[in-house]
Amino acid sequence: MHIIPNKSRVATPQGPPALAENSPIPSSTQSSTTQHSVTTQPSTIQSPGPLPFSARQSHKNPTAIVYCEANFGEIDGKTANGLVRHSEKYDILSVIDSKLAGSDTGMVLDGKANLIPVCKDLADALTQAGGIADVFIYGMAPSSGMLSPIERSLLLDAMKMGMSLVNGLHEFLNEDPEFIAACRAHQVTIDDIRQPRAKKDLRMFTGRIAEVSCPRIAVLGTDCAIGKRTTATIIASALRERGLNVVLIGTGQTGLIQGARYGIALDAVPSQFCAGELEAIILDAYETENPDVILIEGQGALSHPAFSTTSFILRGSCPDAVVLQHAPGREFRCDFDRMPMPLPASEINLIQTFSTTKVIGLTINHEHMSDDEVSAAIITYEQDLKIPATDALTRPANDLVAMVLAAFPSLSDKMTTCAP
Repeated sequence: MHIIPNKSRVATPQGPPALAENSPIPSSTQSSTTQHSVTTQPSTIQSPGPLPFSARQSHKNPTAIVYCEANFGEIDGKTANGLVRHSEKYDILSVIDSKLAGSDTGMVLDGKANLIPVCKDLADALTQAGGIADVFIYGMAPSSGMLSPIERSLLLDAMKMGMSLVNGLHEFLNEDPEFIAACRAHQVTIDDIRQPRAKKDLRMFTGRIAEVSCPRIAVLGTDCAIGKRTTATIIASALRERGLNVVLIGTGQTGLIQGARYGIALDAVPSQFCAGELEAIILDAYETENPDVILIEGQGALSHPAFSTTSFILRGSCPDAVVLQHAPGREFRCDFDRMPMPLPASEINLIQTFSTTKVIGLTINHEHMSDDEVSAAIITYEQDLKIPATDALTRPANDLVAMVLAAFPSLSDKMTTCAP
């Protein structure tokens, strides 16, 4: 069953703003799928010095500039996209992408201004900030997981100016002699988000996950870079606004950079320990926070042959329920242009066969879909799959809350506030 004429995936993991029927996609989000590349040449940049005291006082968190050259609003820019939408750990000052310089990041992603600018280069970002940010975040997730030579130079320039680095790649800069020397010379730090614990400290699965009595809900998807983290964040926020104590477990680099208190970059953990590490983190969150609900961010897709992380998430968290994210307008899997997207029904069957769980709802990534097409898809999926369906970004948060309460009605007794 194809609800929407399938198109290639080129926009942000949750899609550009839903458009009116037959409206063209804005140029800021319309492009051909690109390989991660950098064309901006580093230059000698005059340091403007640290942010003025008054500016520092206005920020409760460390300030950050996010690097996302040629990829903001697209698949490989998902870390920058996520940080612009939600960041508990850093106050985002700007995003660097010369292709979209002068734009507002909120307008690029969601059609709503957020006053975080897109800058041409590091010099432009520093000028607009009025001083040196605390950290420089590498905001892309290229399939290679490695820095280009130009990117290395740019990161080293940022360190020379006094900015610490936040790196979500598989390339650990804390192990690179040049970056180690730069840390010492400029008294800055590097946070390699994906670097796992020492092997001697990694934990095996124990089965103690059965001791967790609150609902555990995994937000999975039919593909990678499809909006699972964004949807999980919105569900968590909606439930918290209604008085529930919710813990969101991060399982990828972006969620950890955003500030998830509990989590691990599972794709960097040796496979023997993935289920055990996730189980241990969930147990820690349960015992420390006494939550009403635990949400687990998904990675990849169970049916995707290139990724195995979803299987470890299902094994390690043993979720009571799953919310499935799907992009009706995506023809092929991300980065695999000869691998057709699965239908939600087949993914649901696979998940419920692989794990003792139940898919309780479908959430839609509205990339390349008009608002009318989203509405039609929601109606059709609800009729065919017999589960609630919604779009987390363009439909009311009440729909997500209702989806959870339909599966776990006892949670309504713990709510202290009604819908805002």
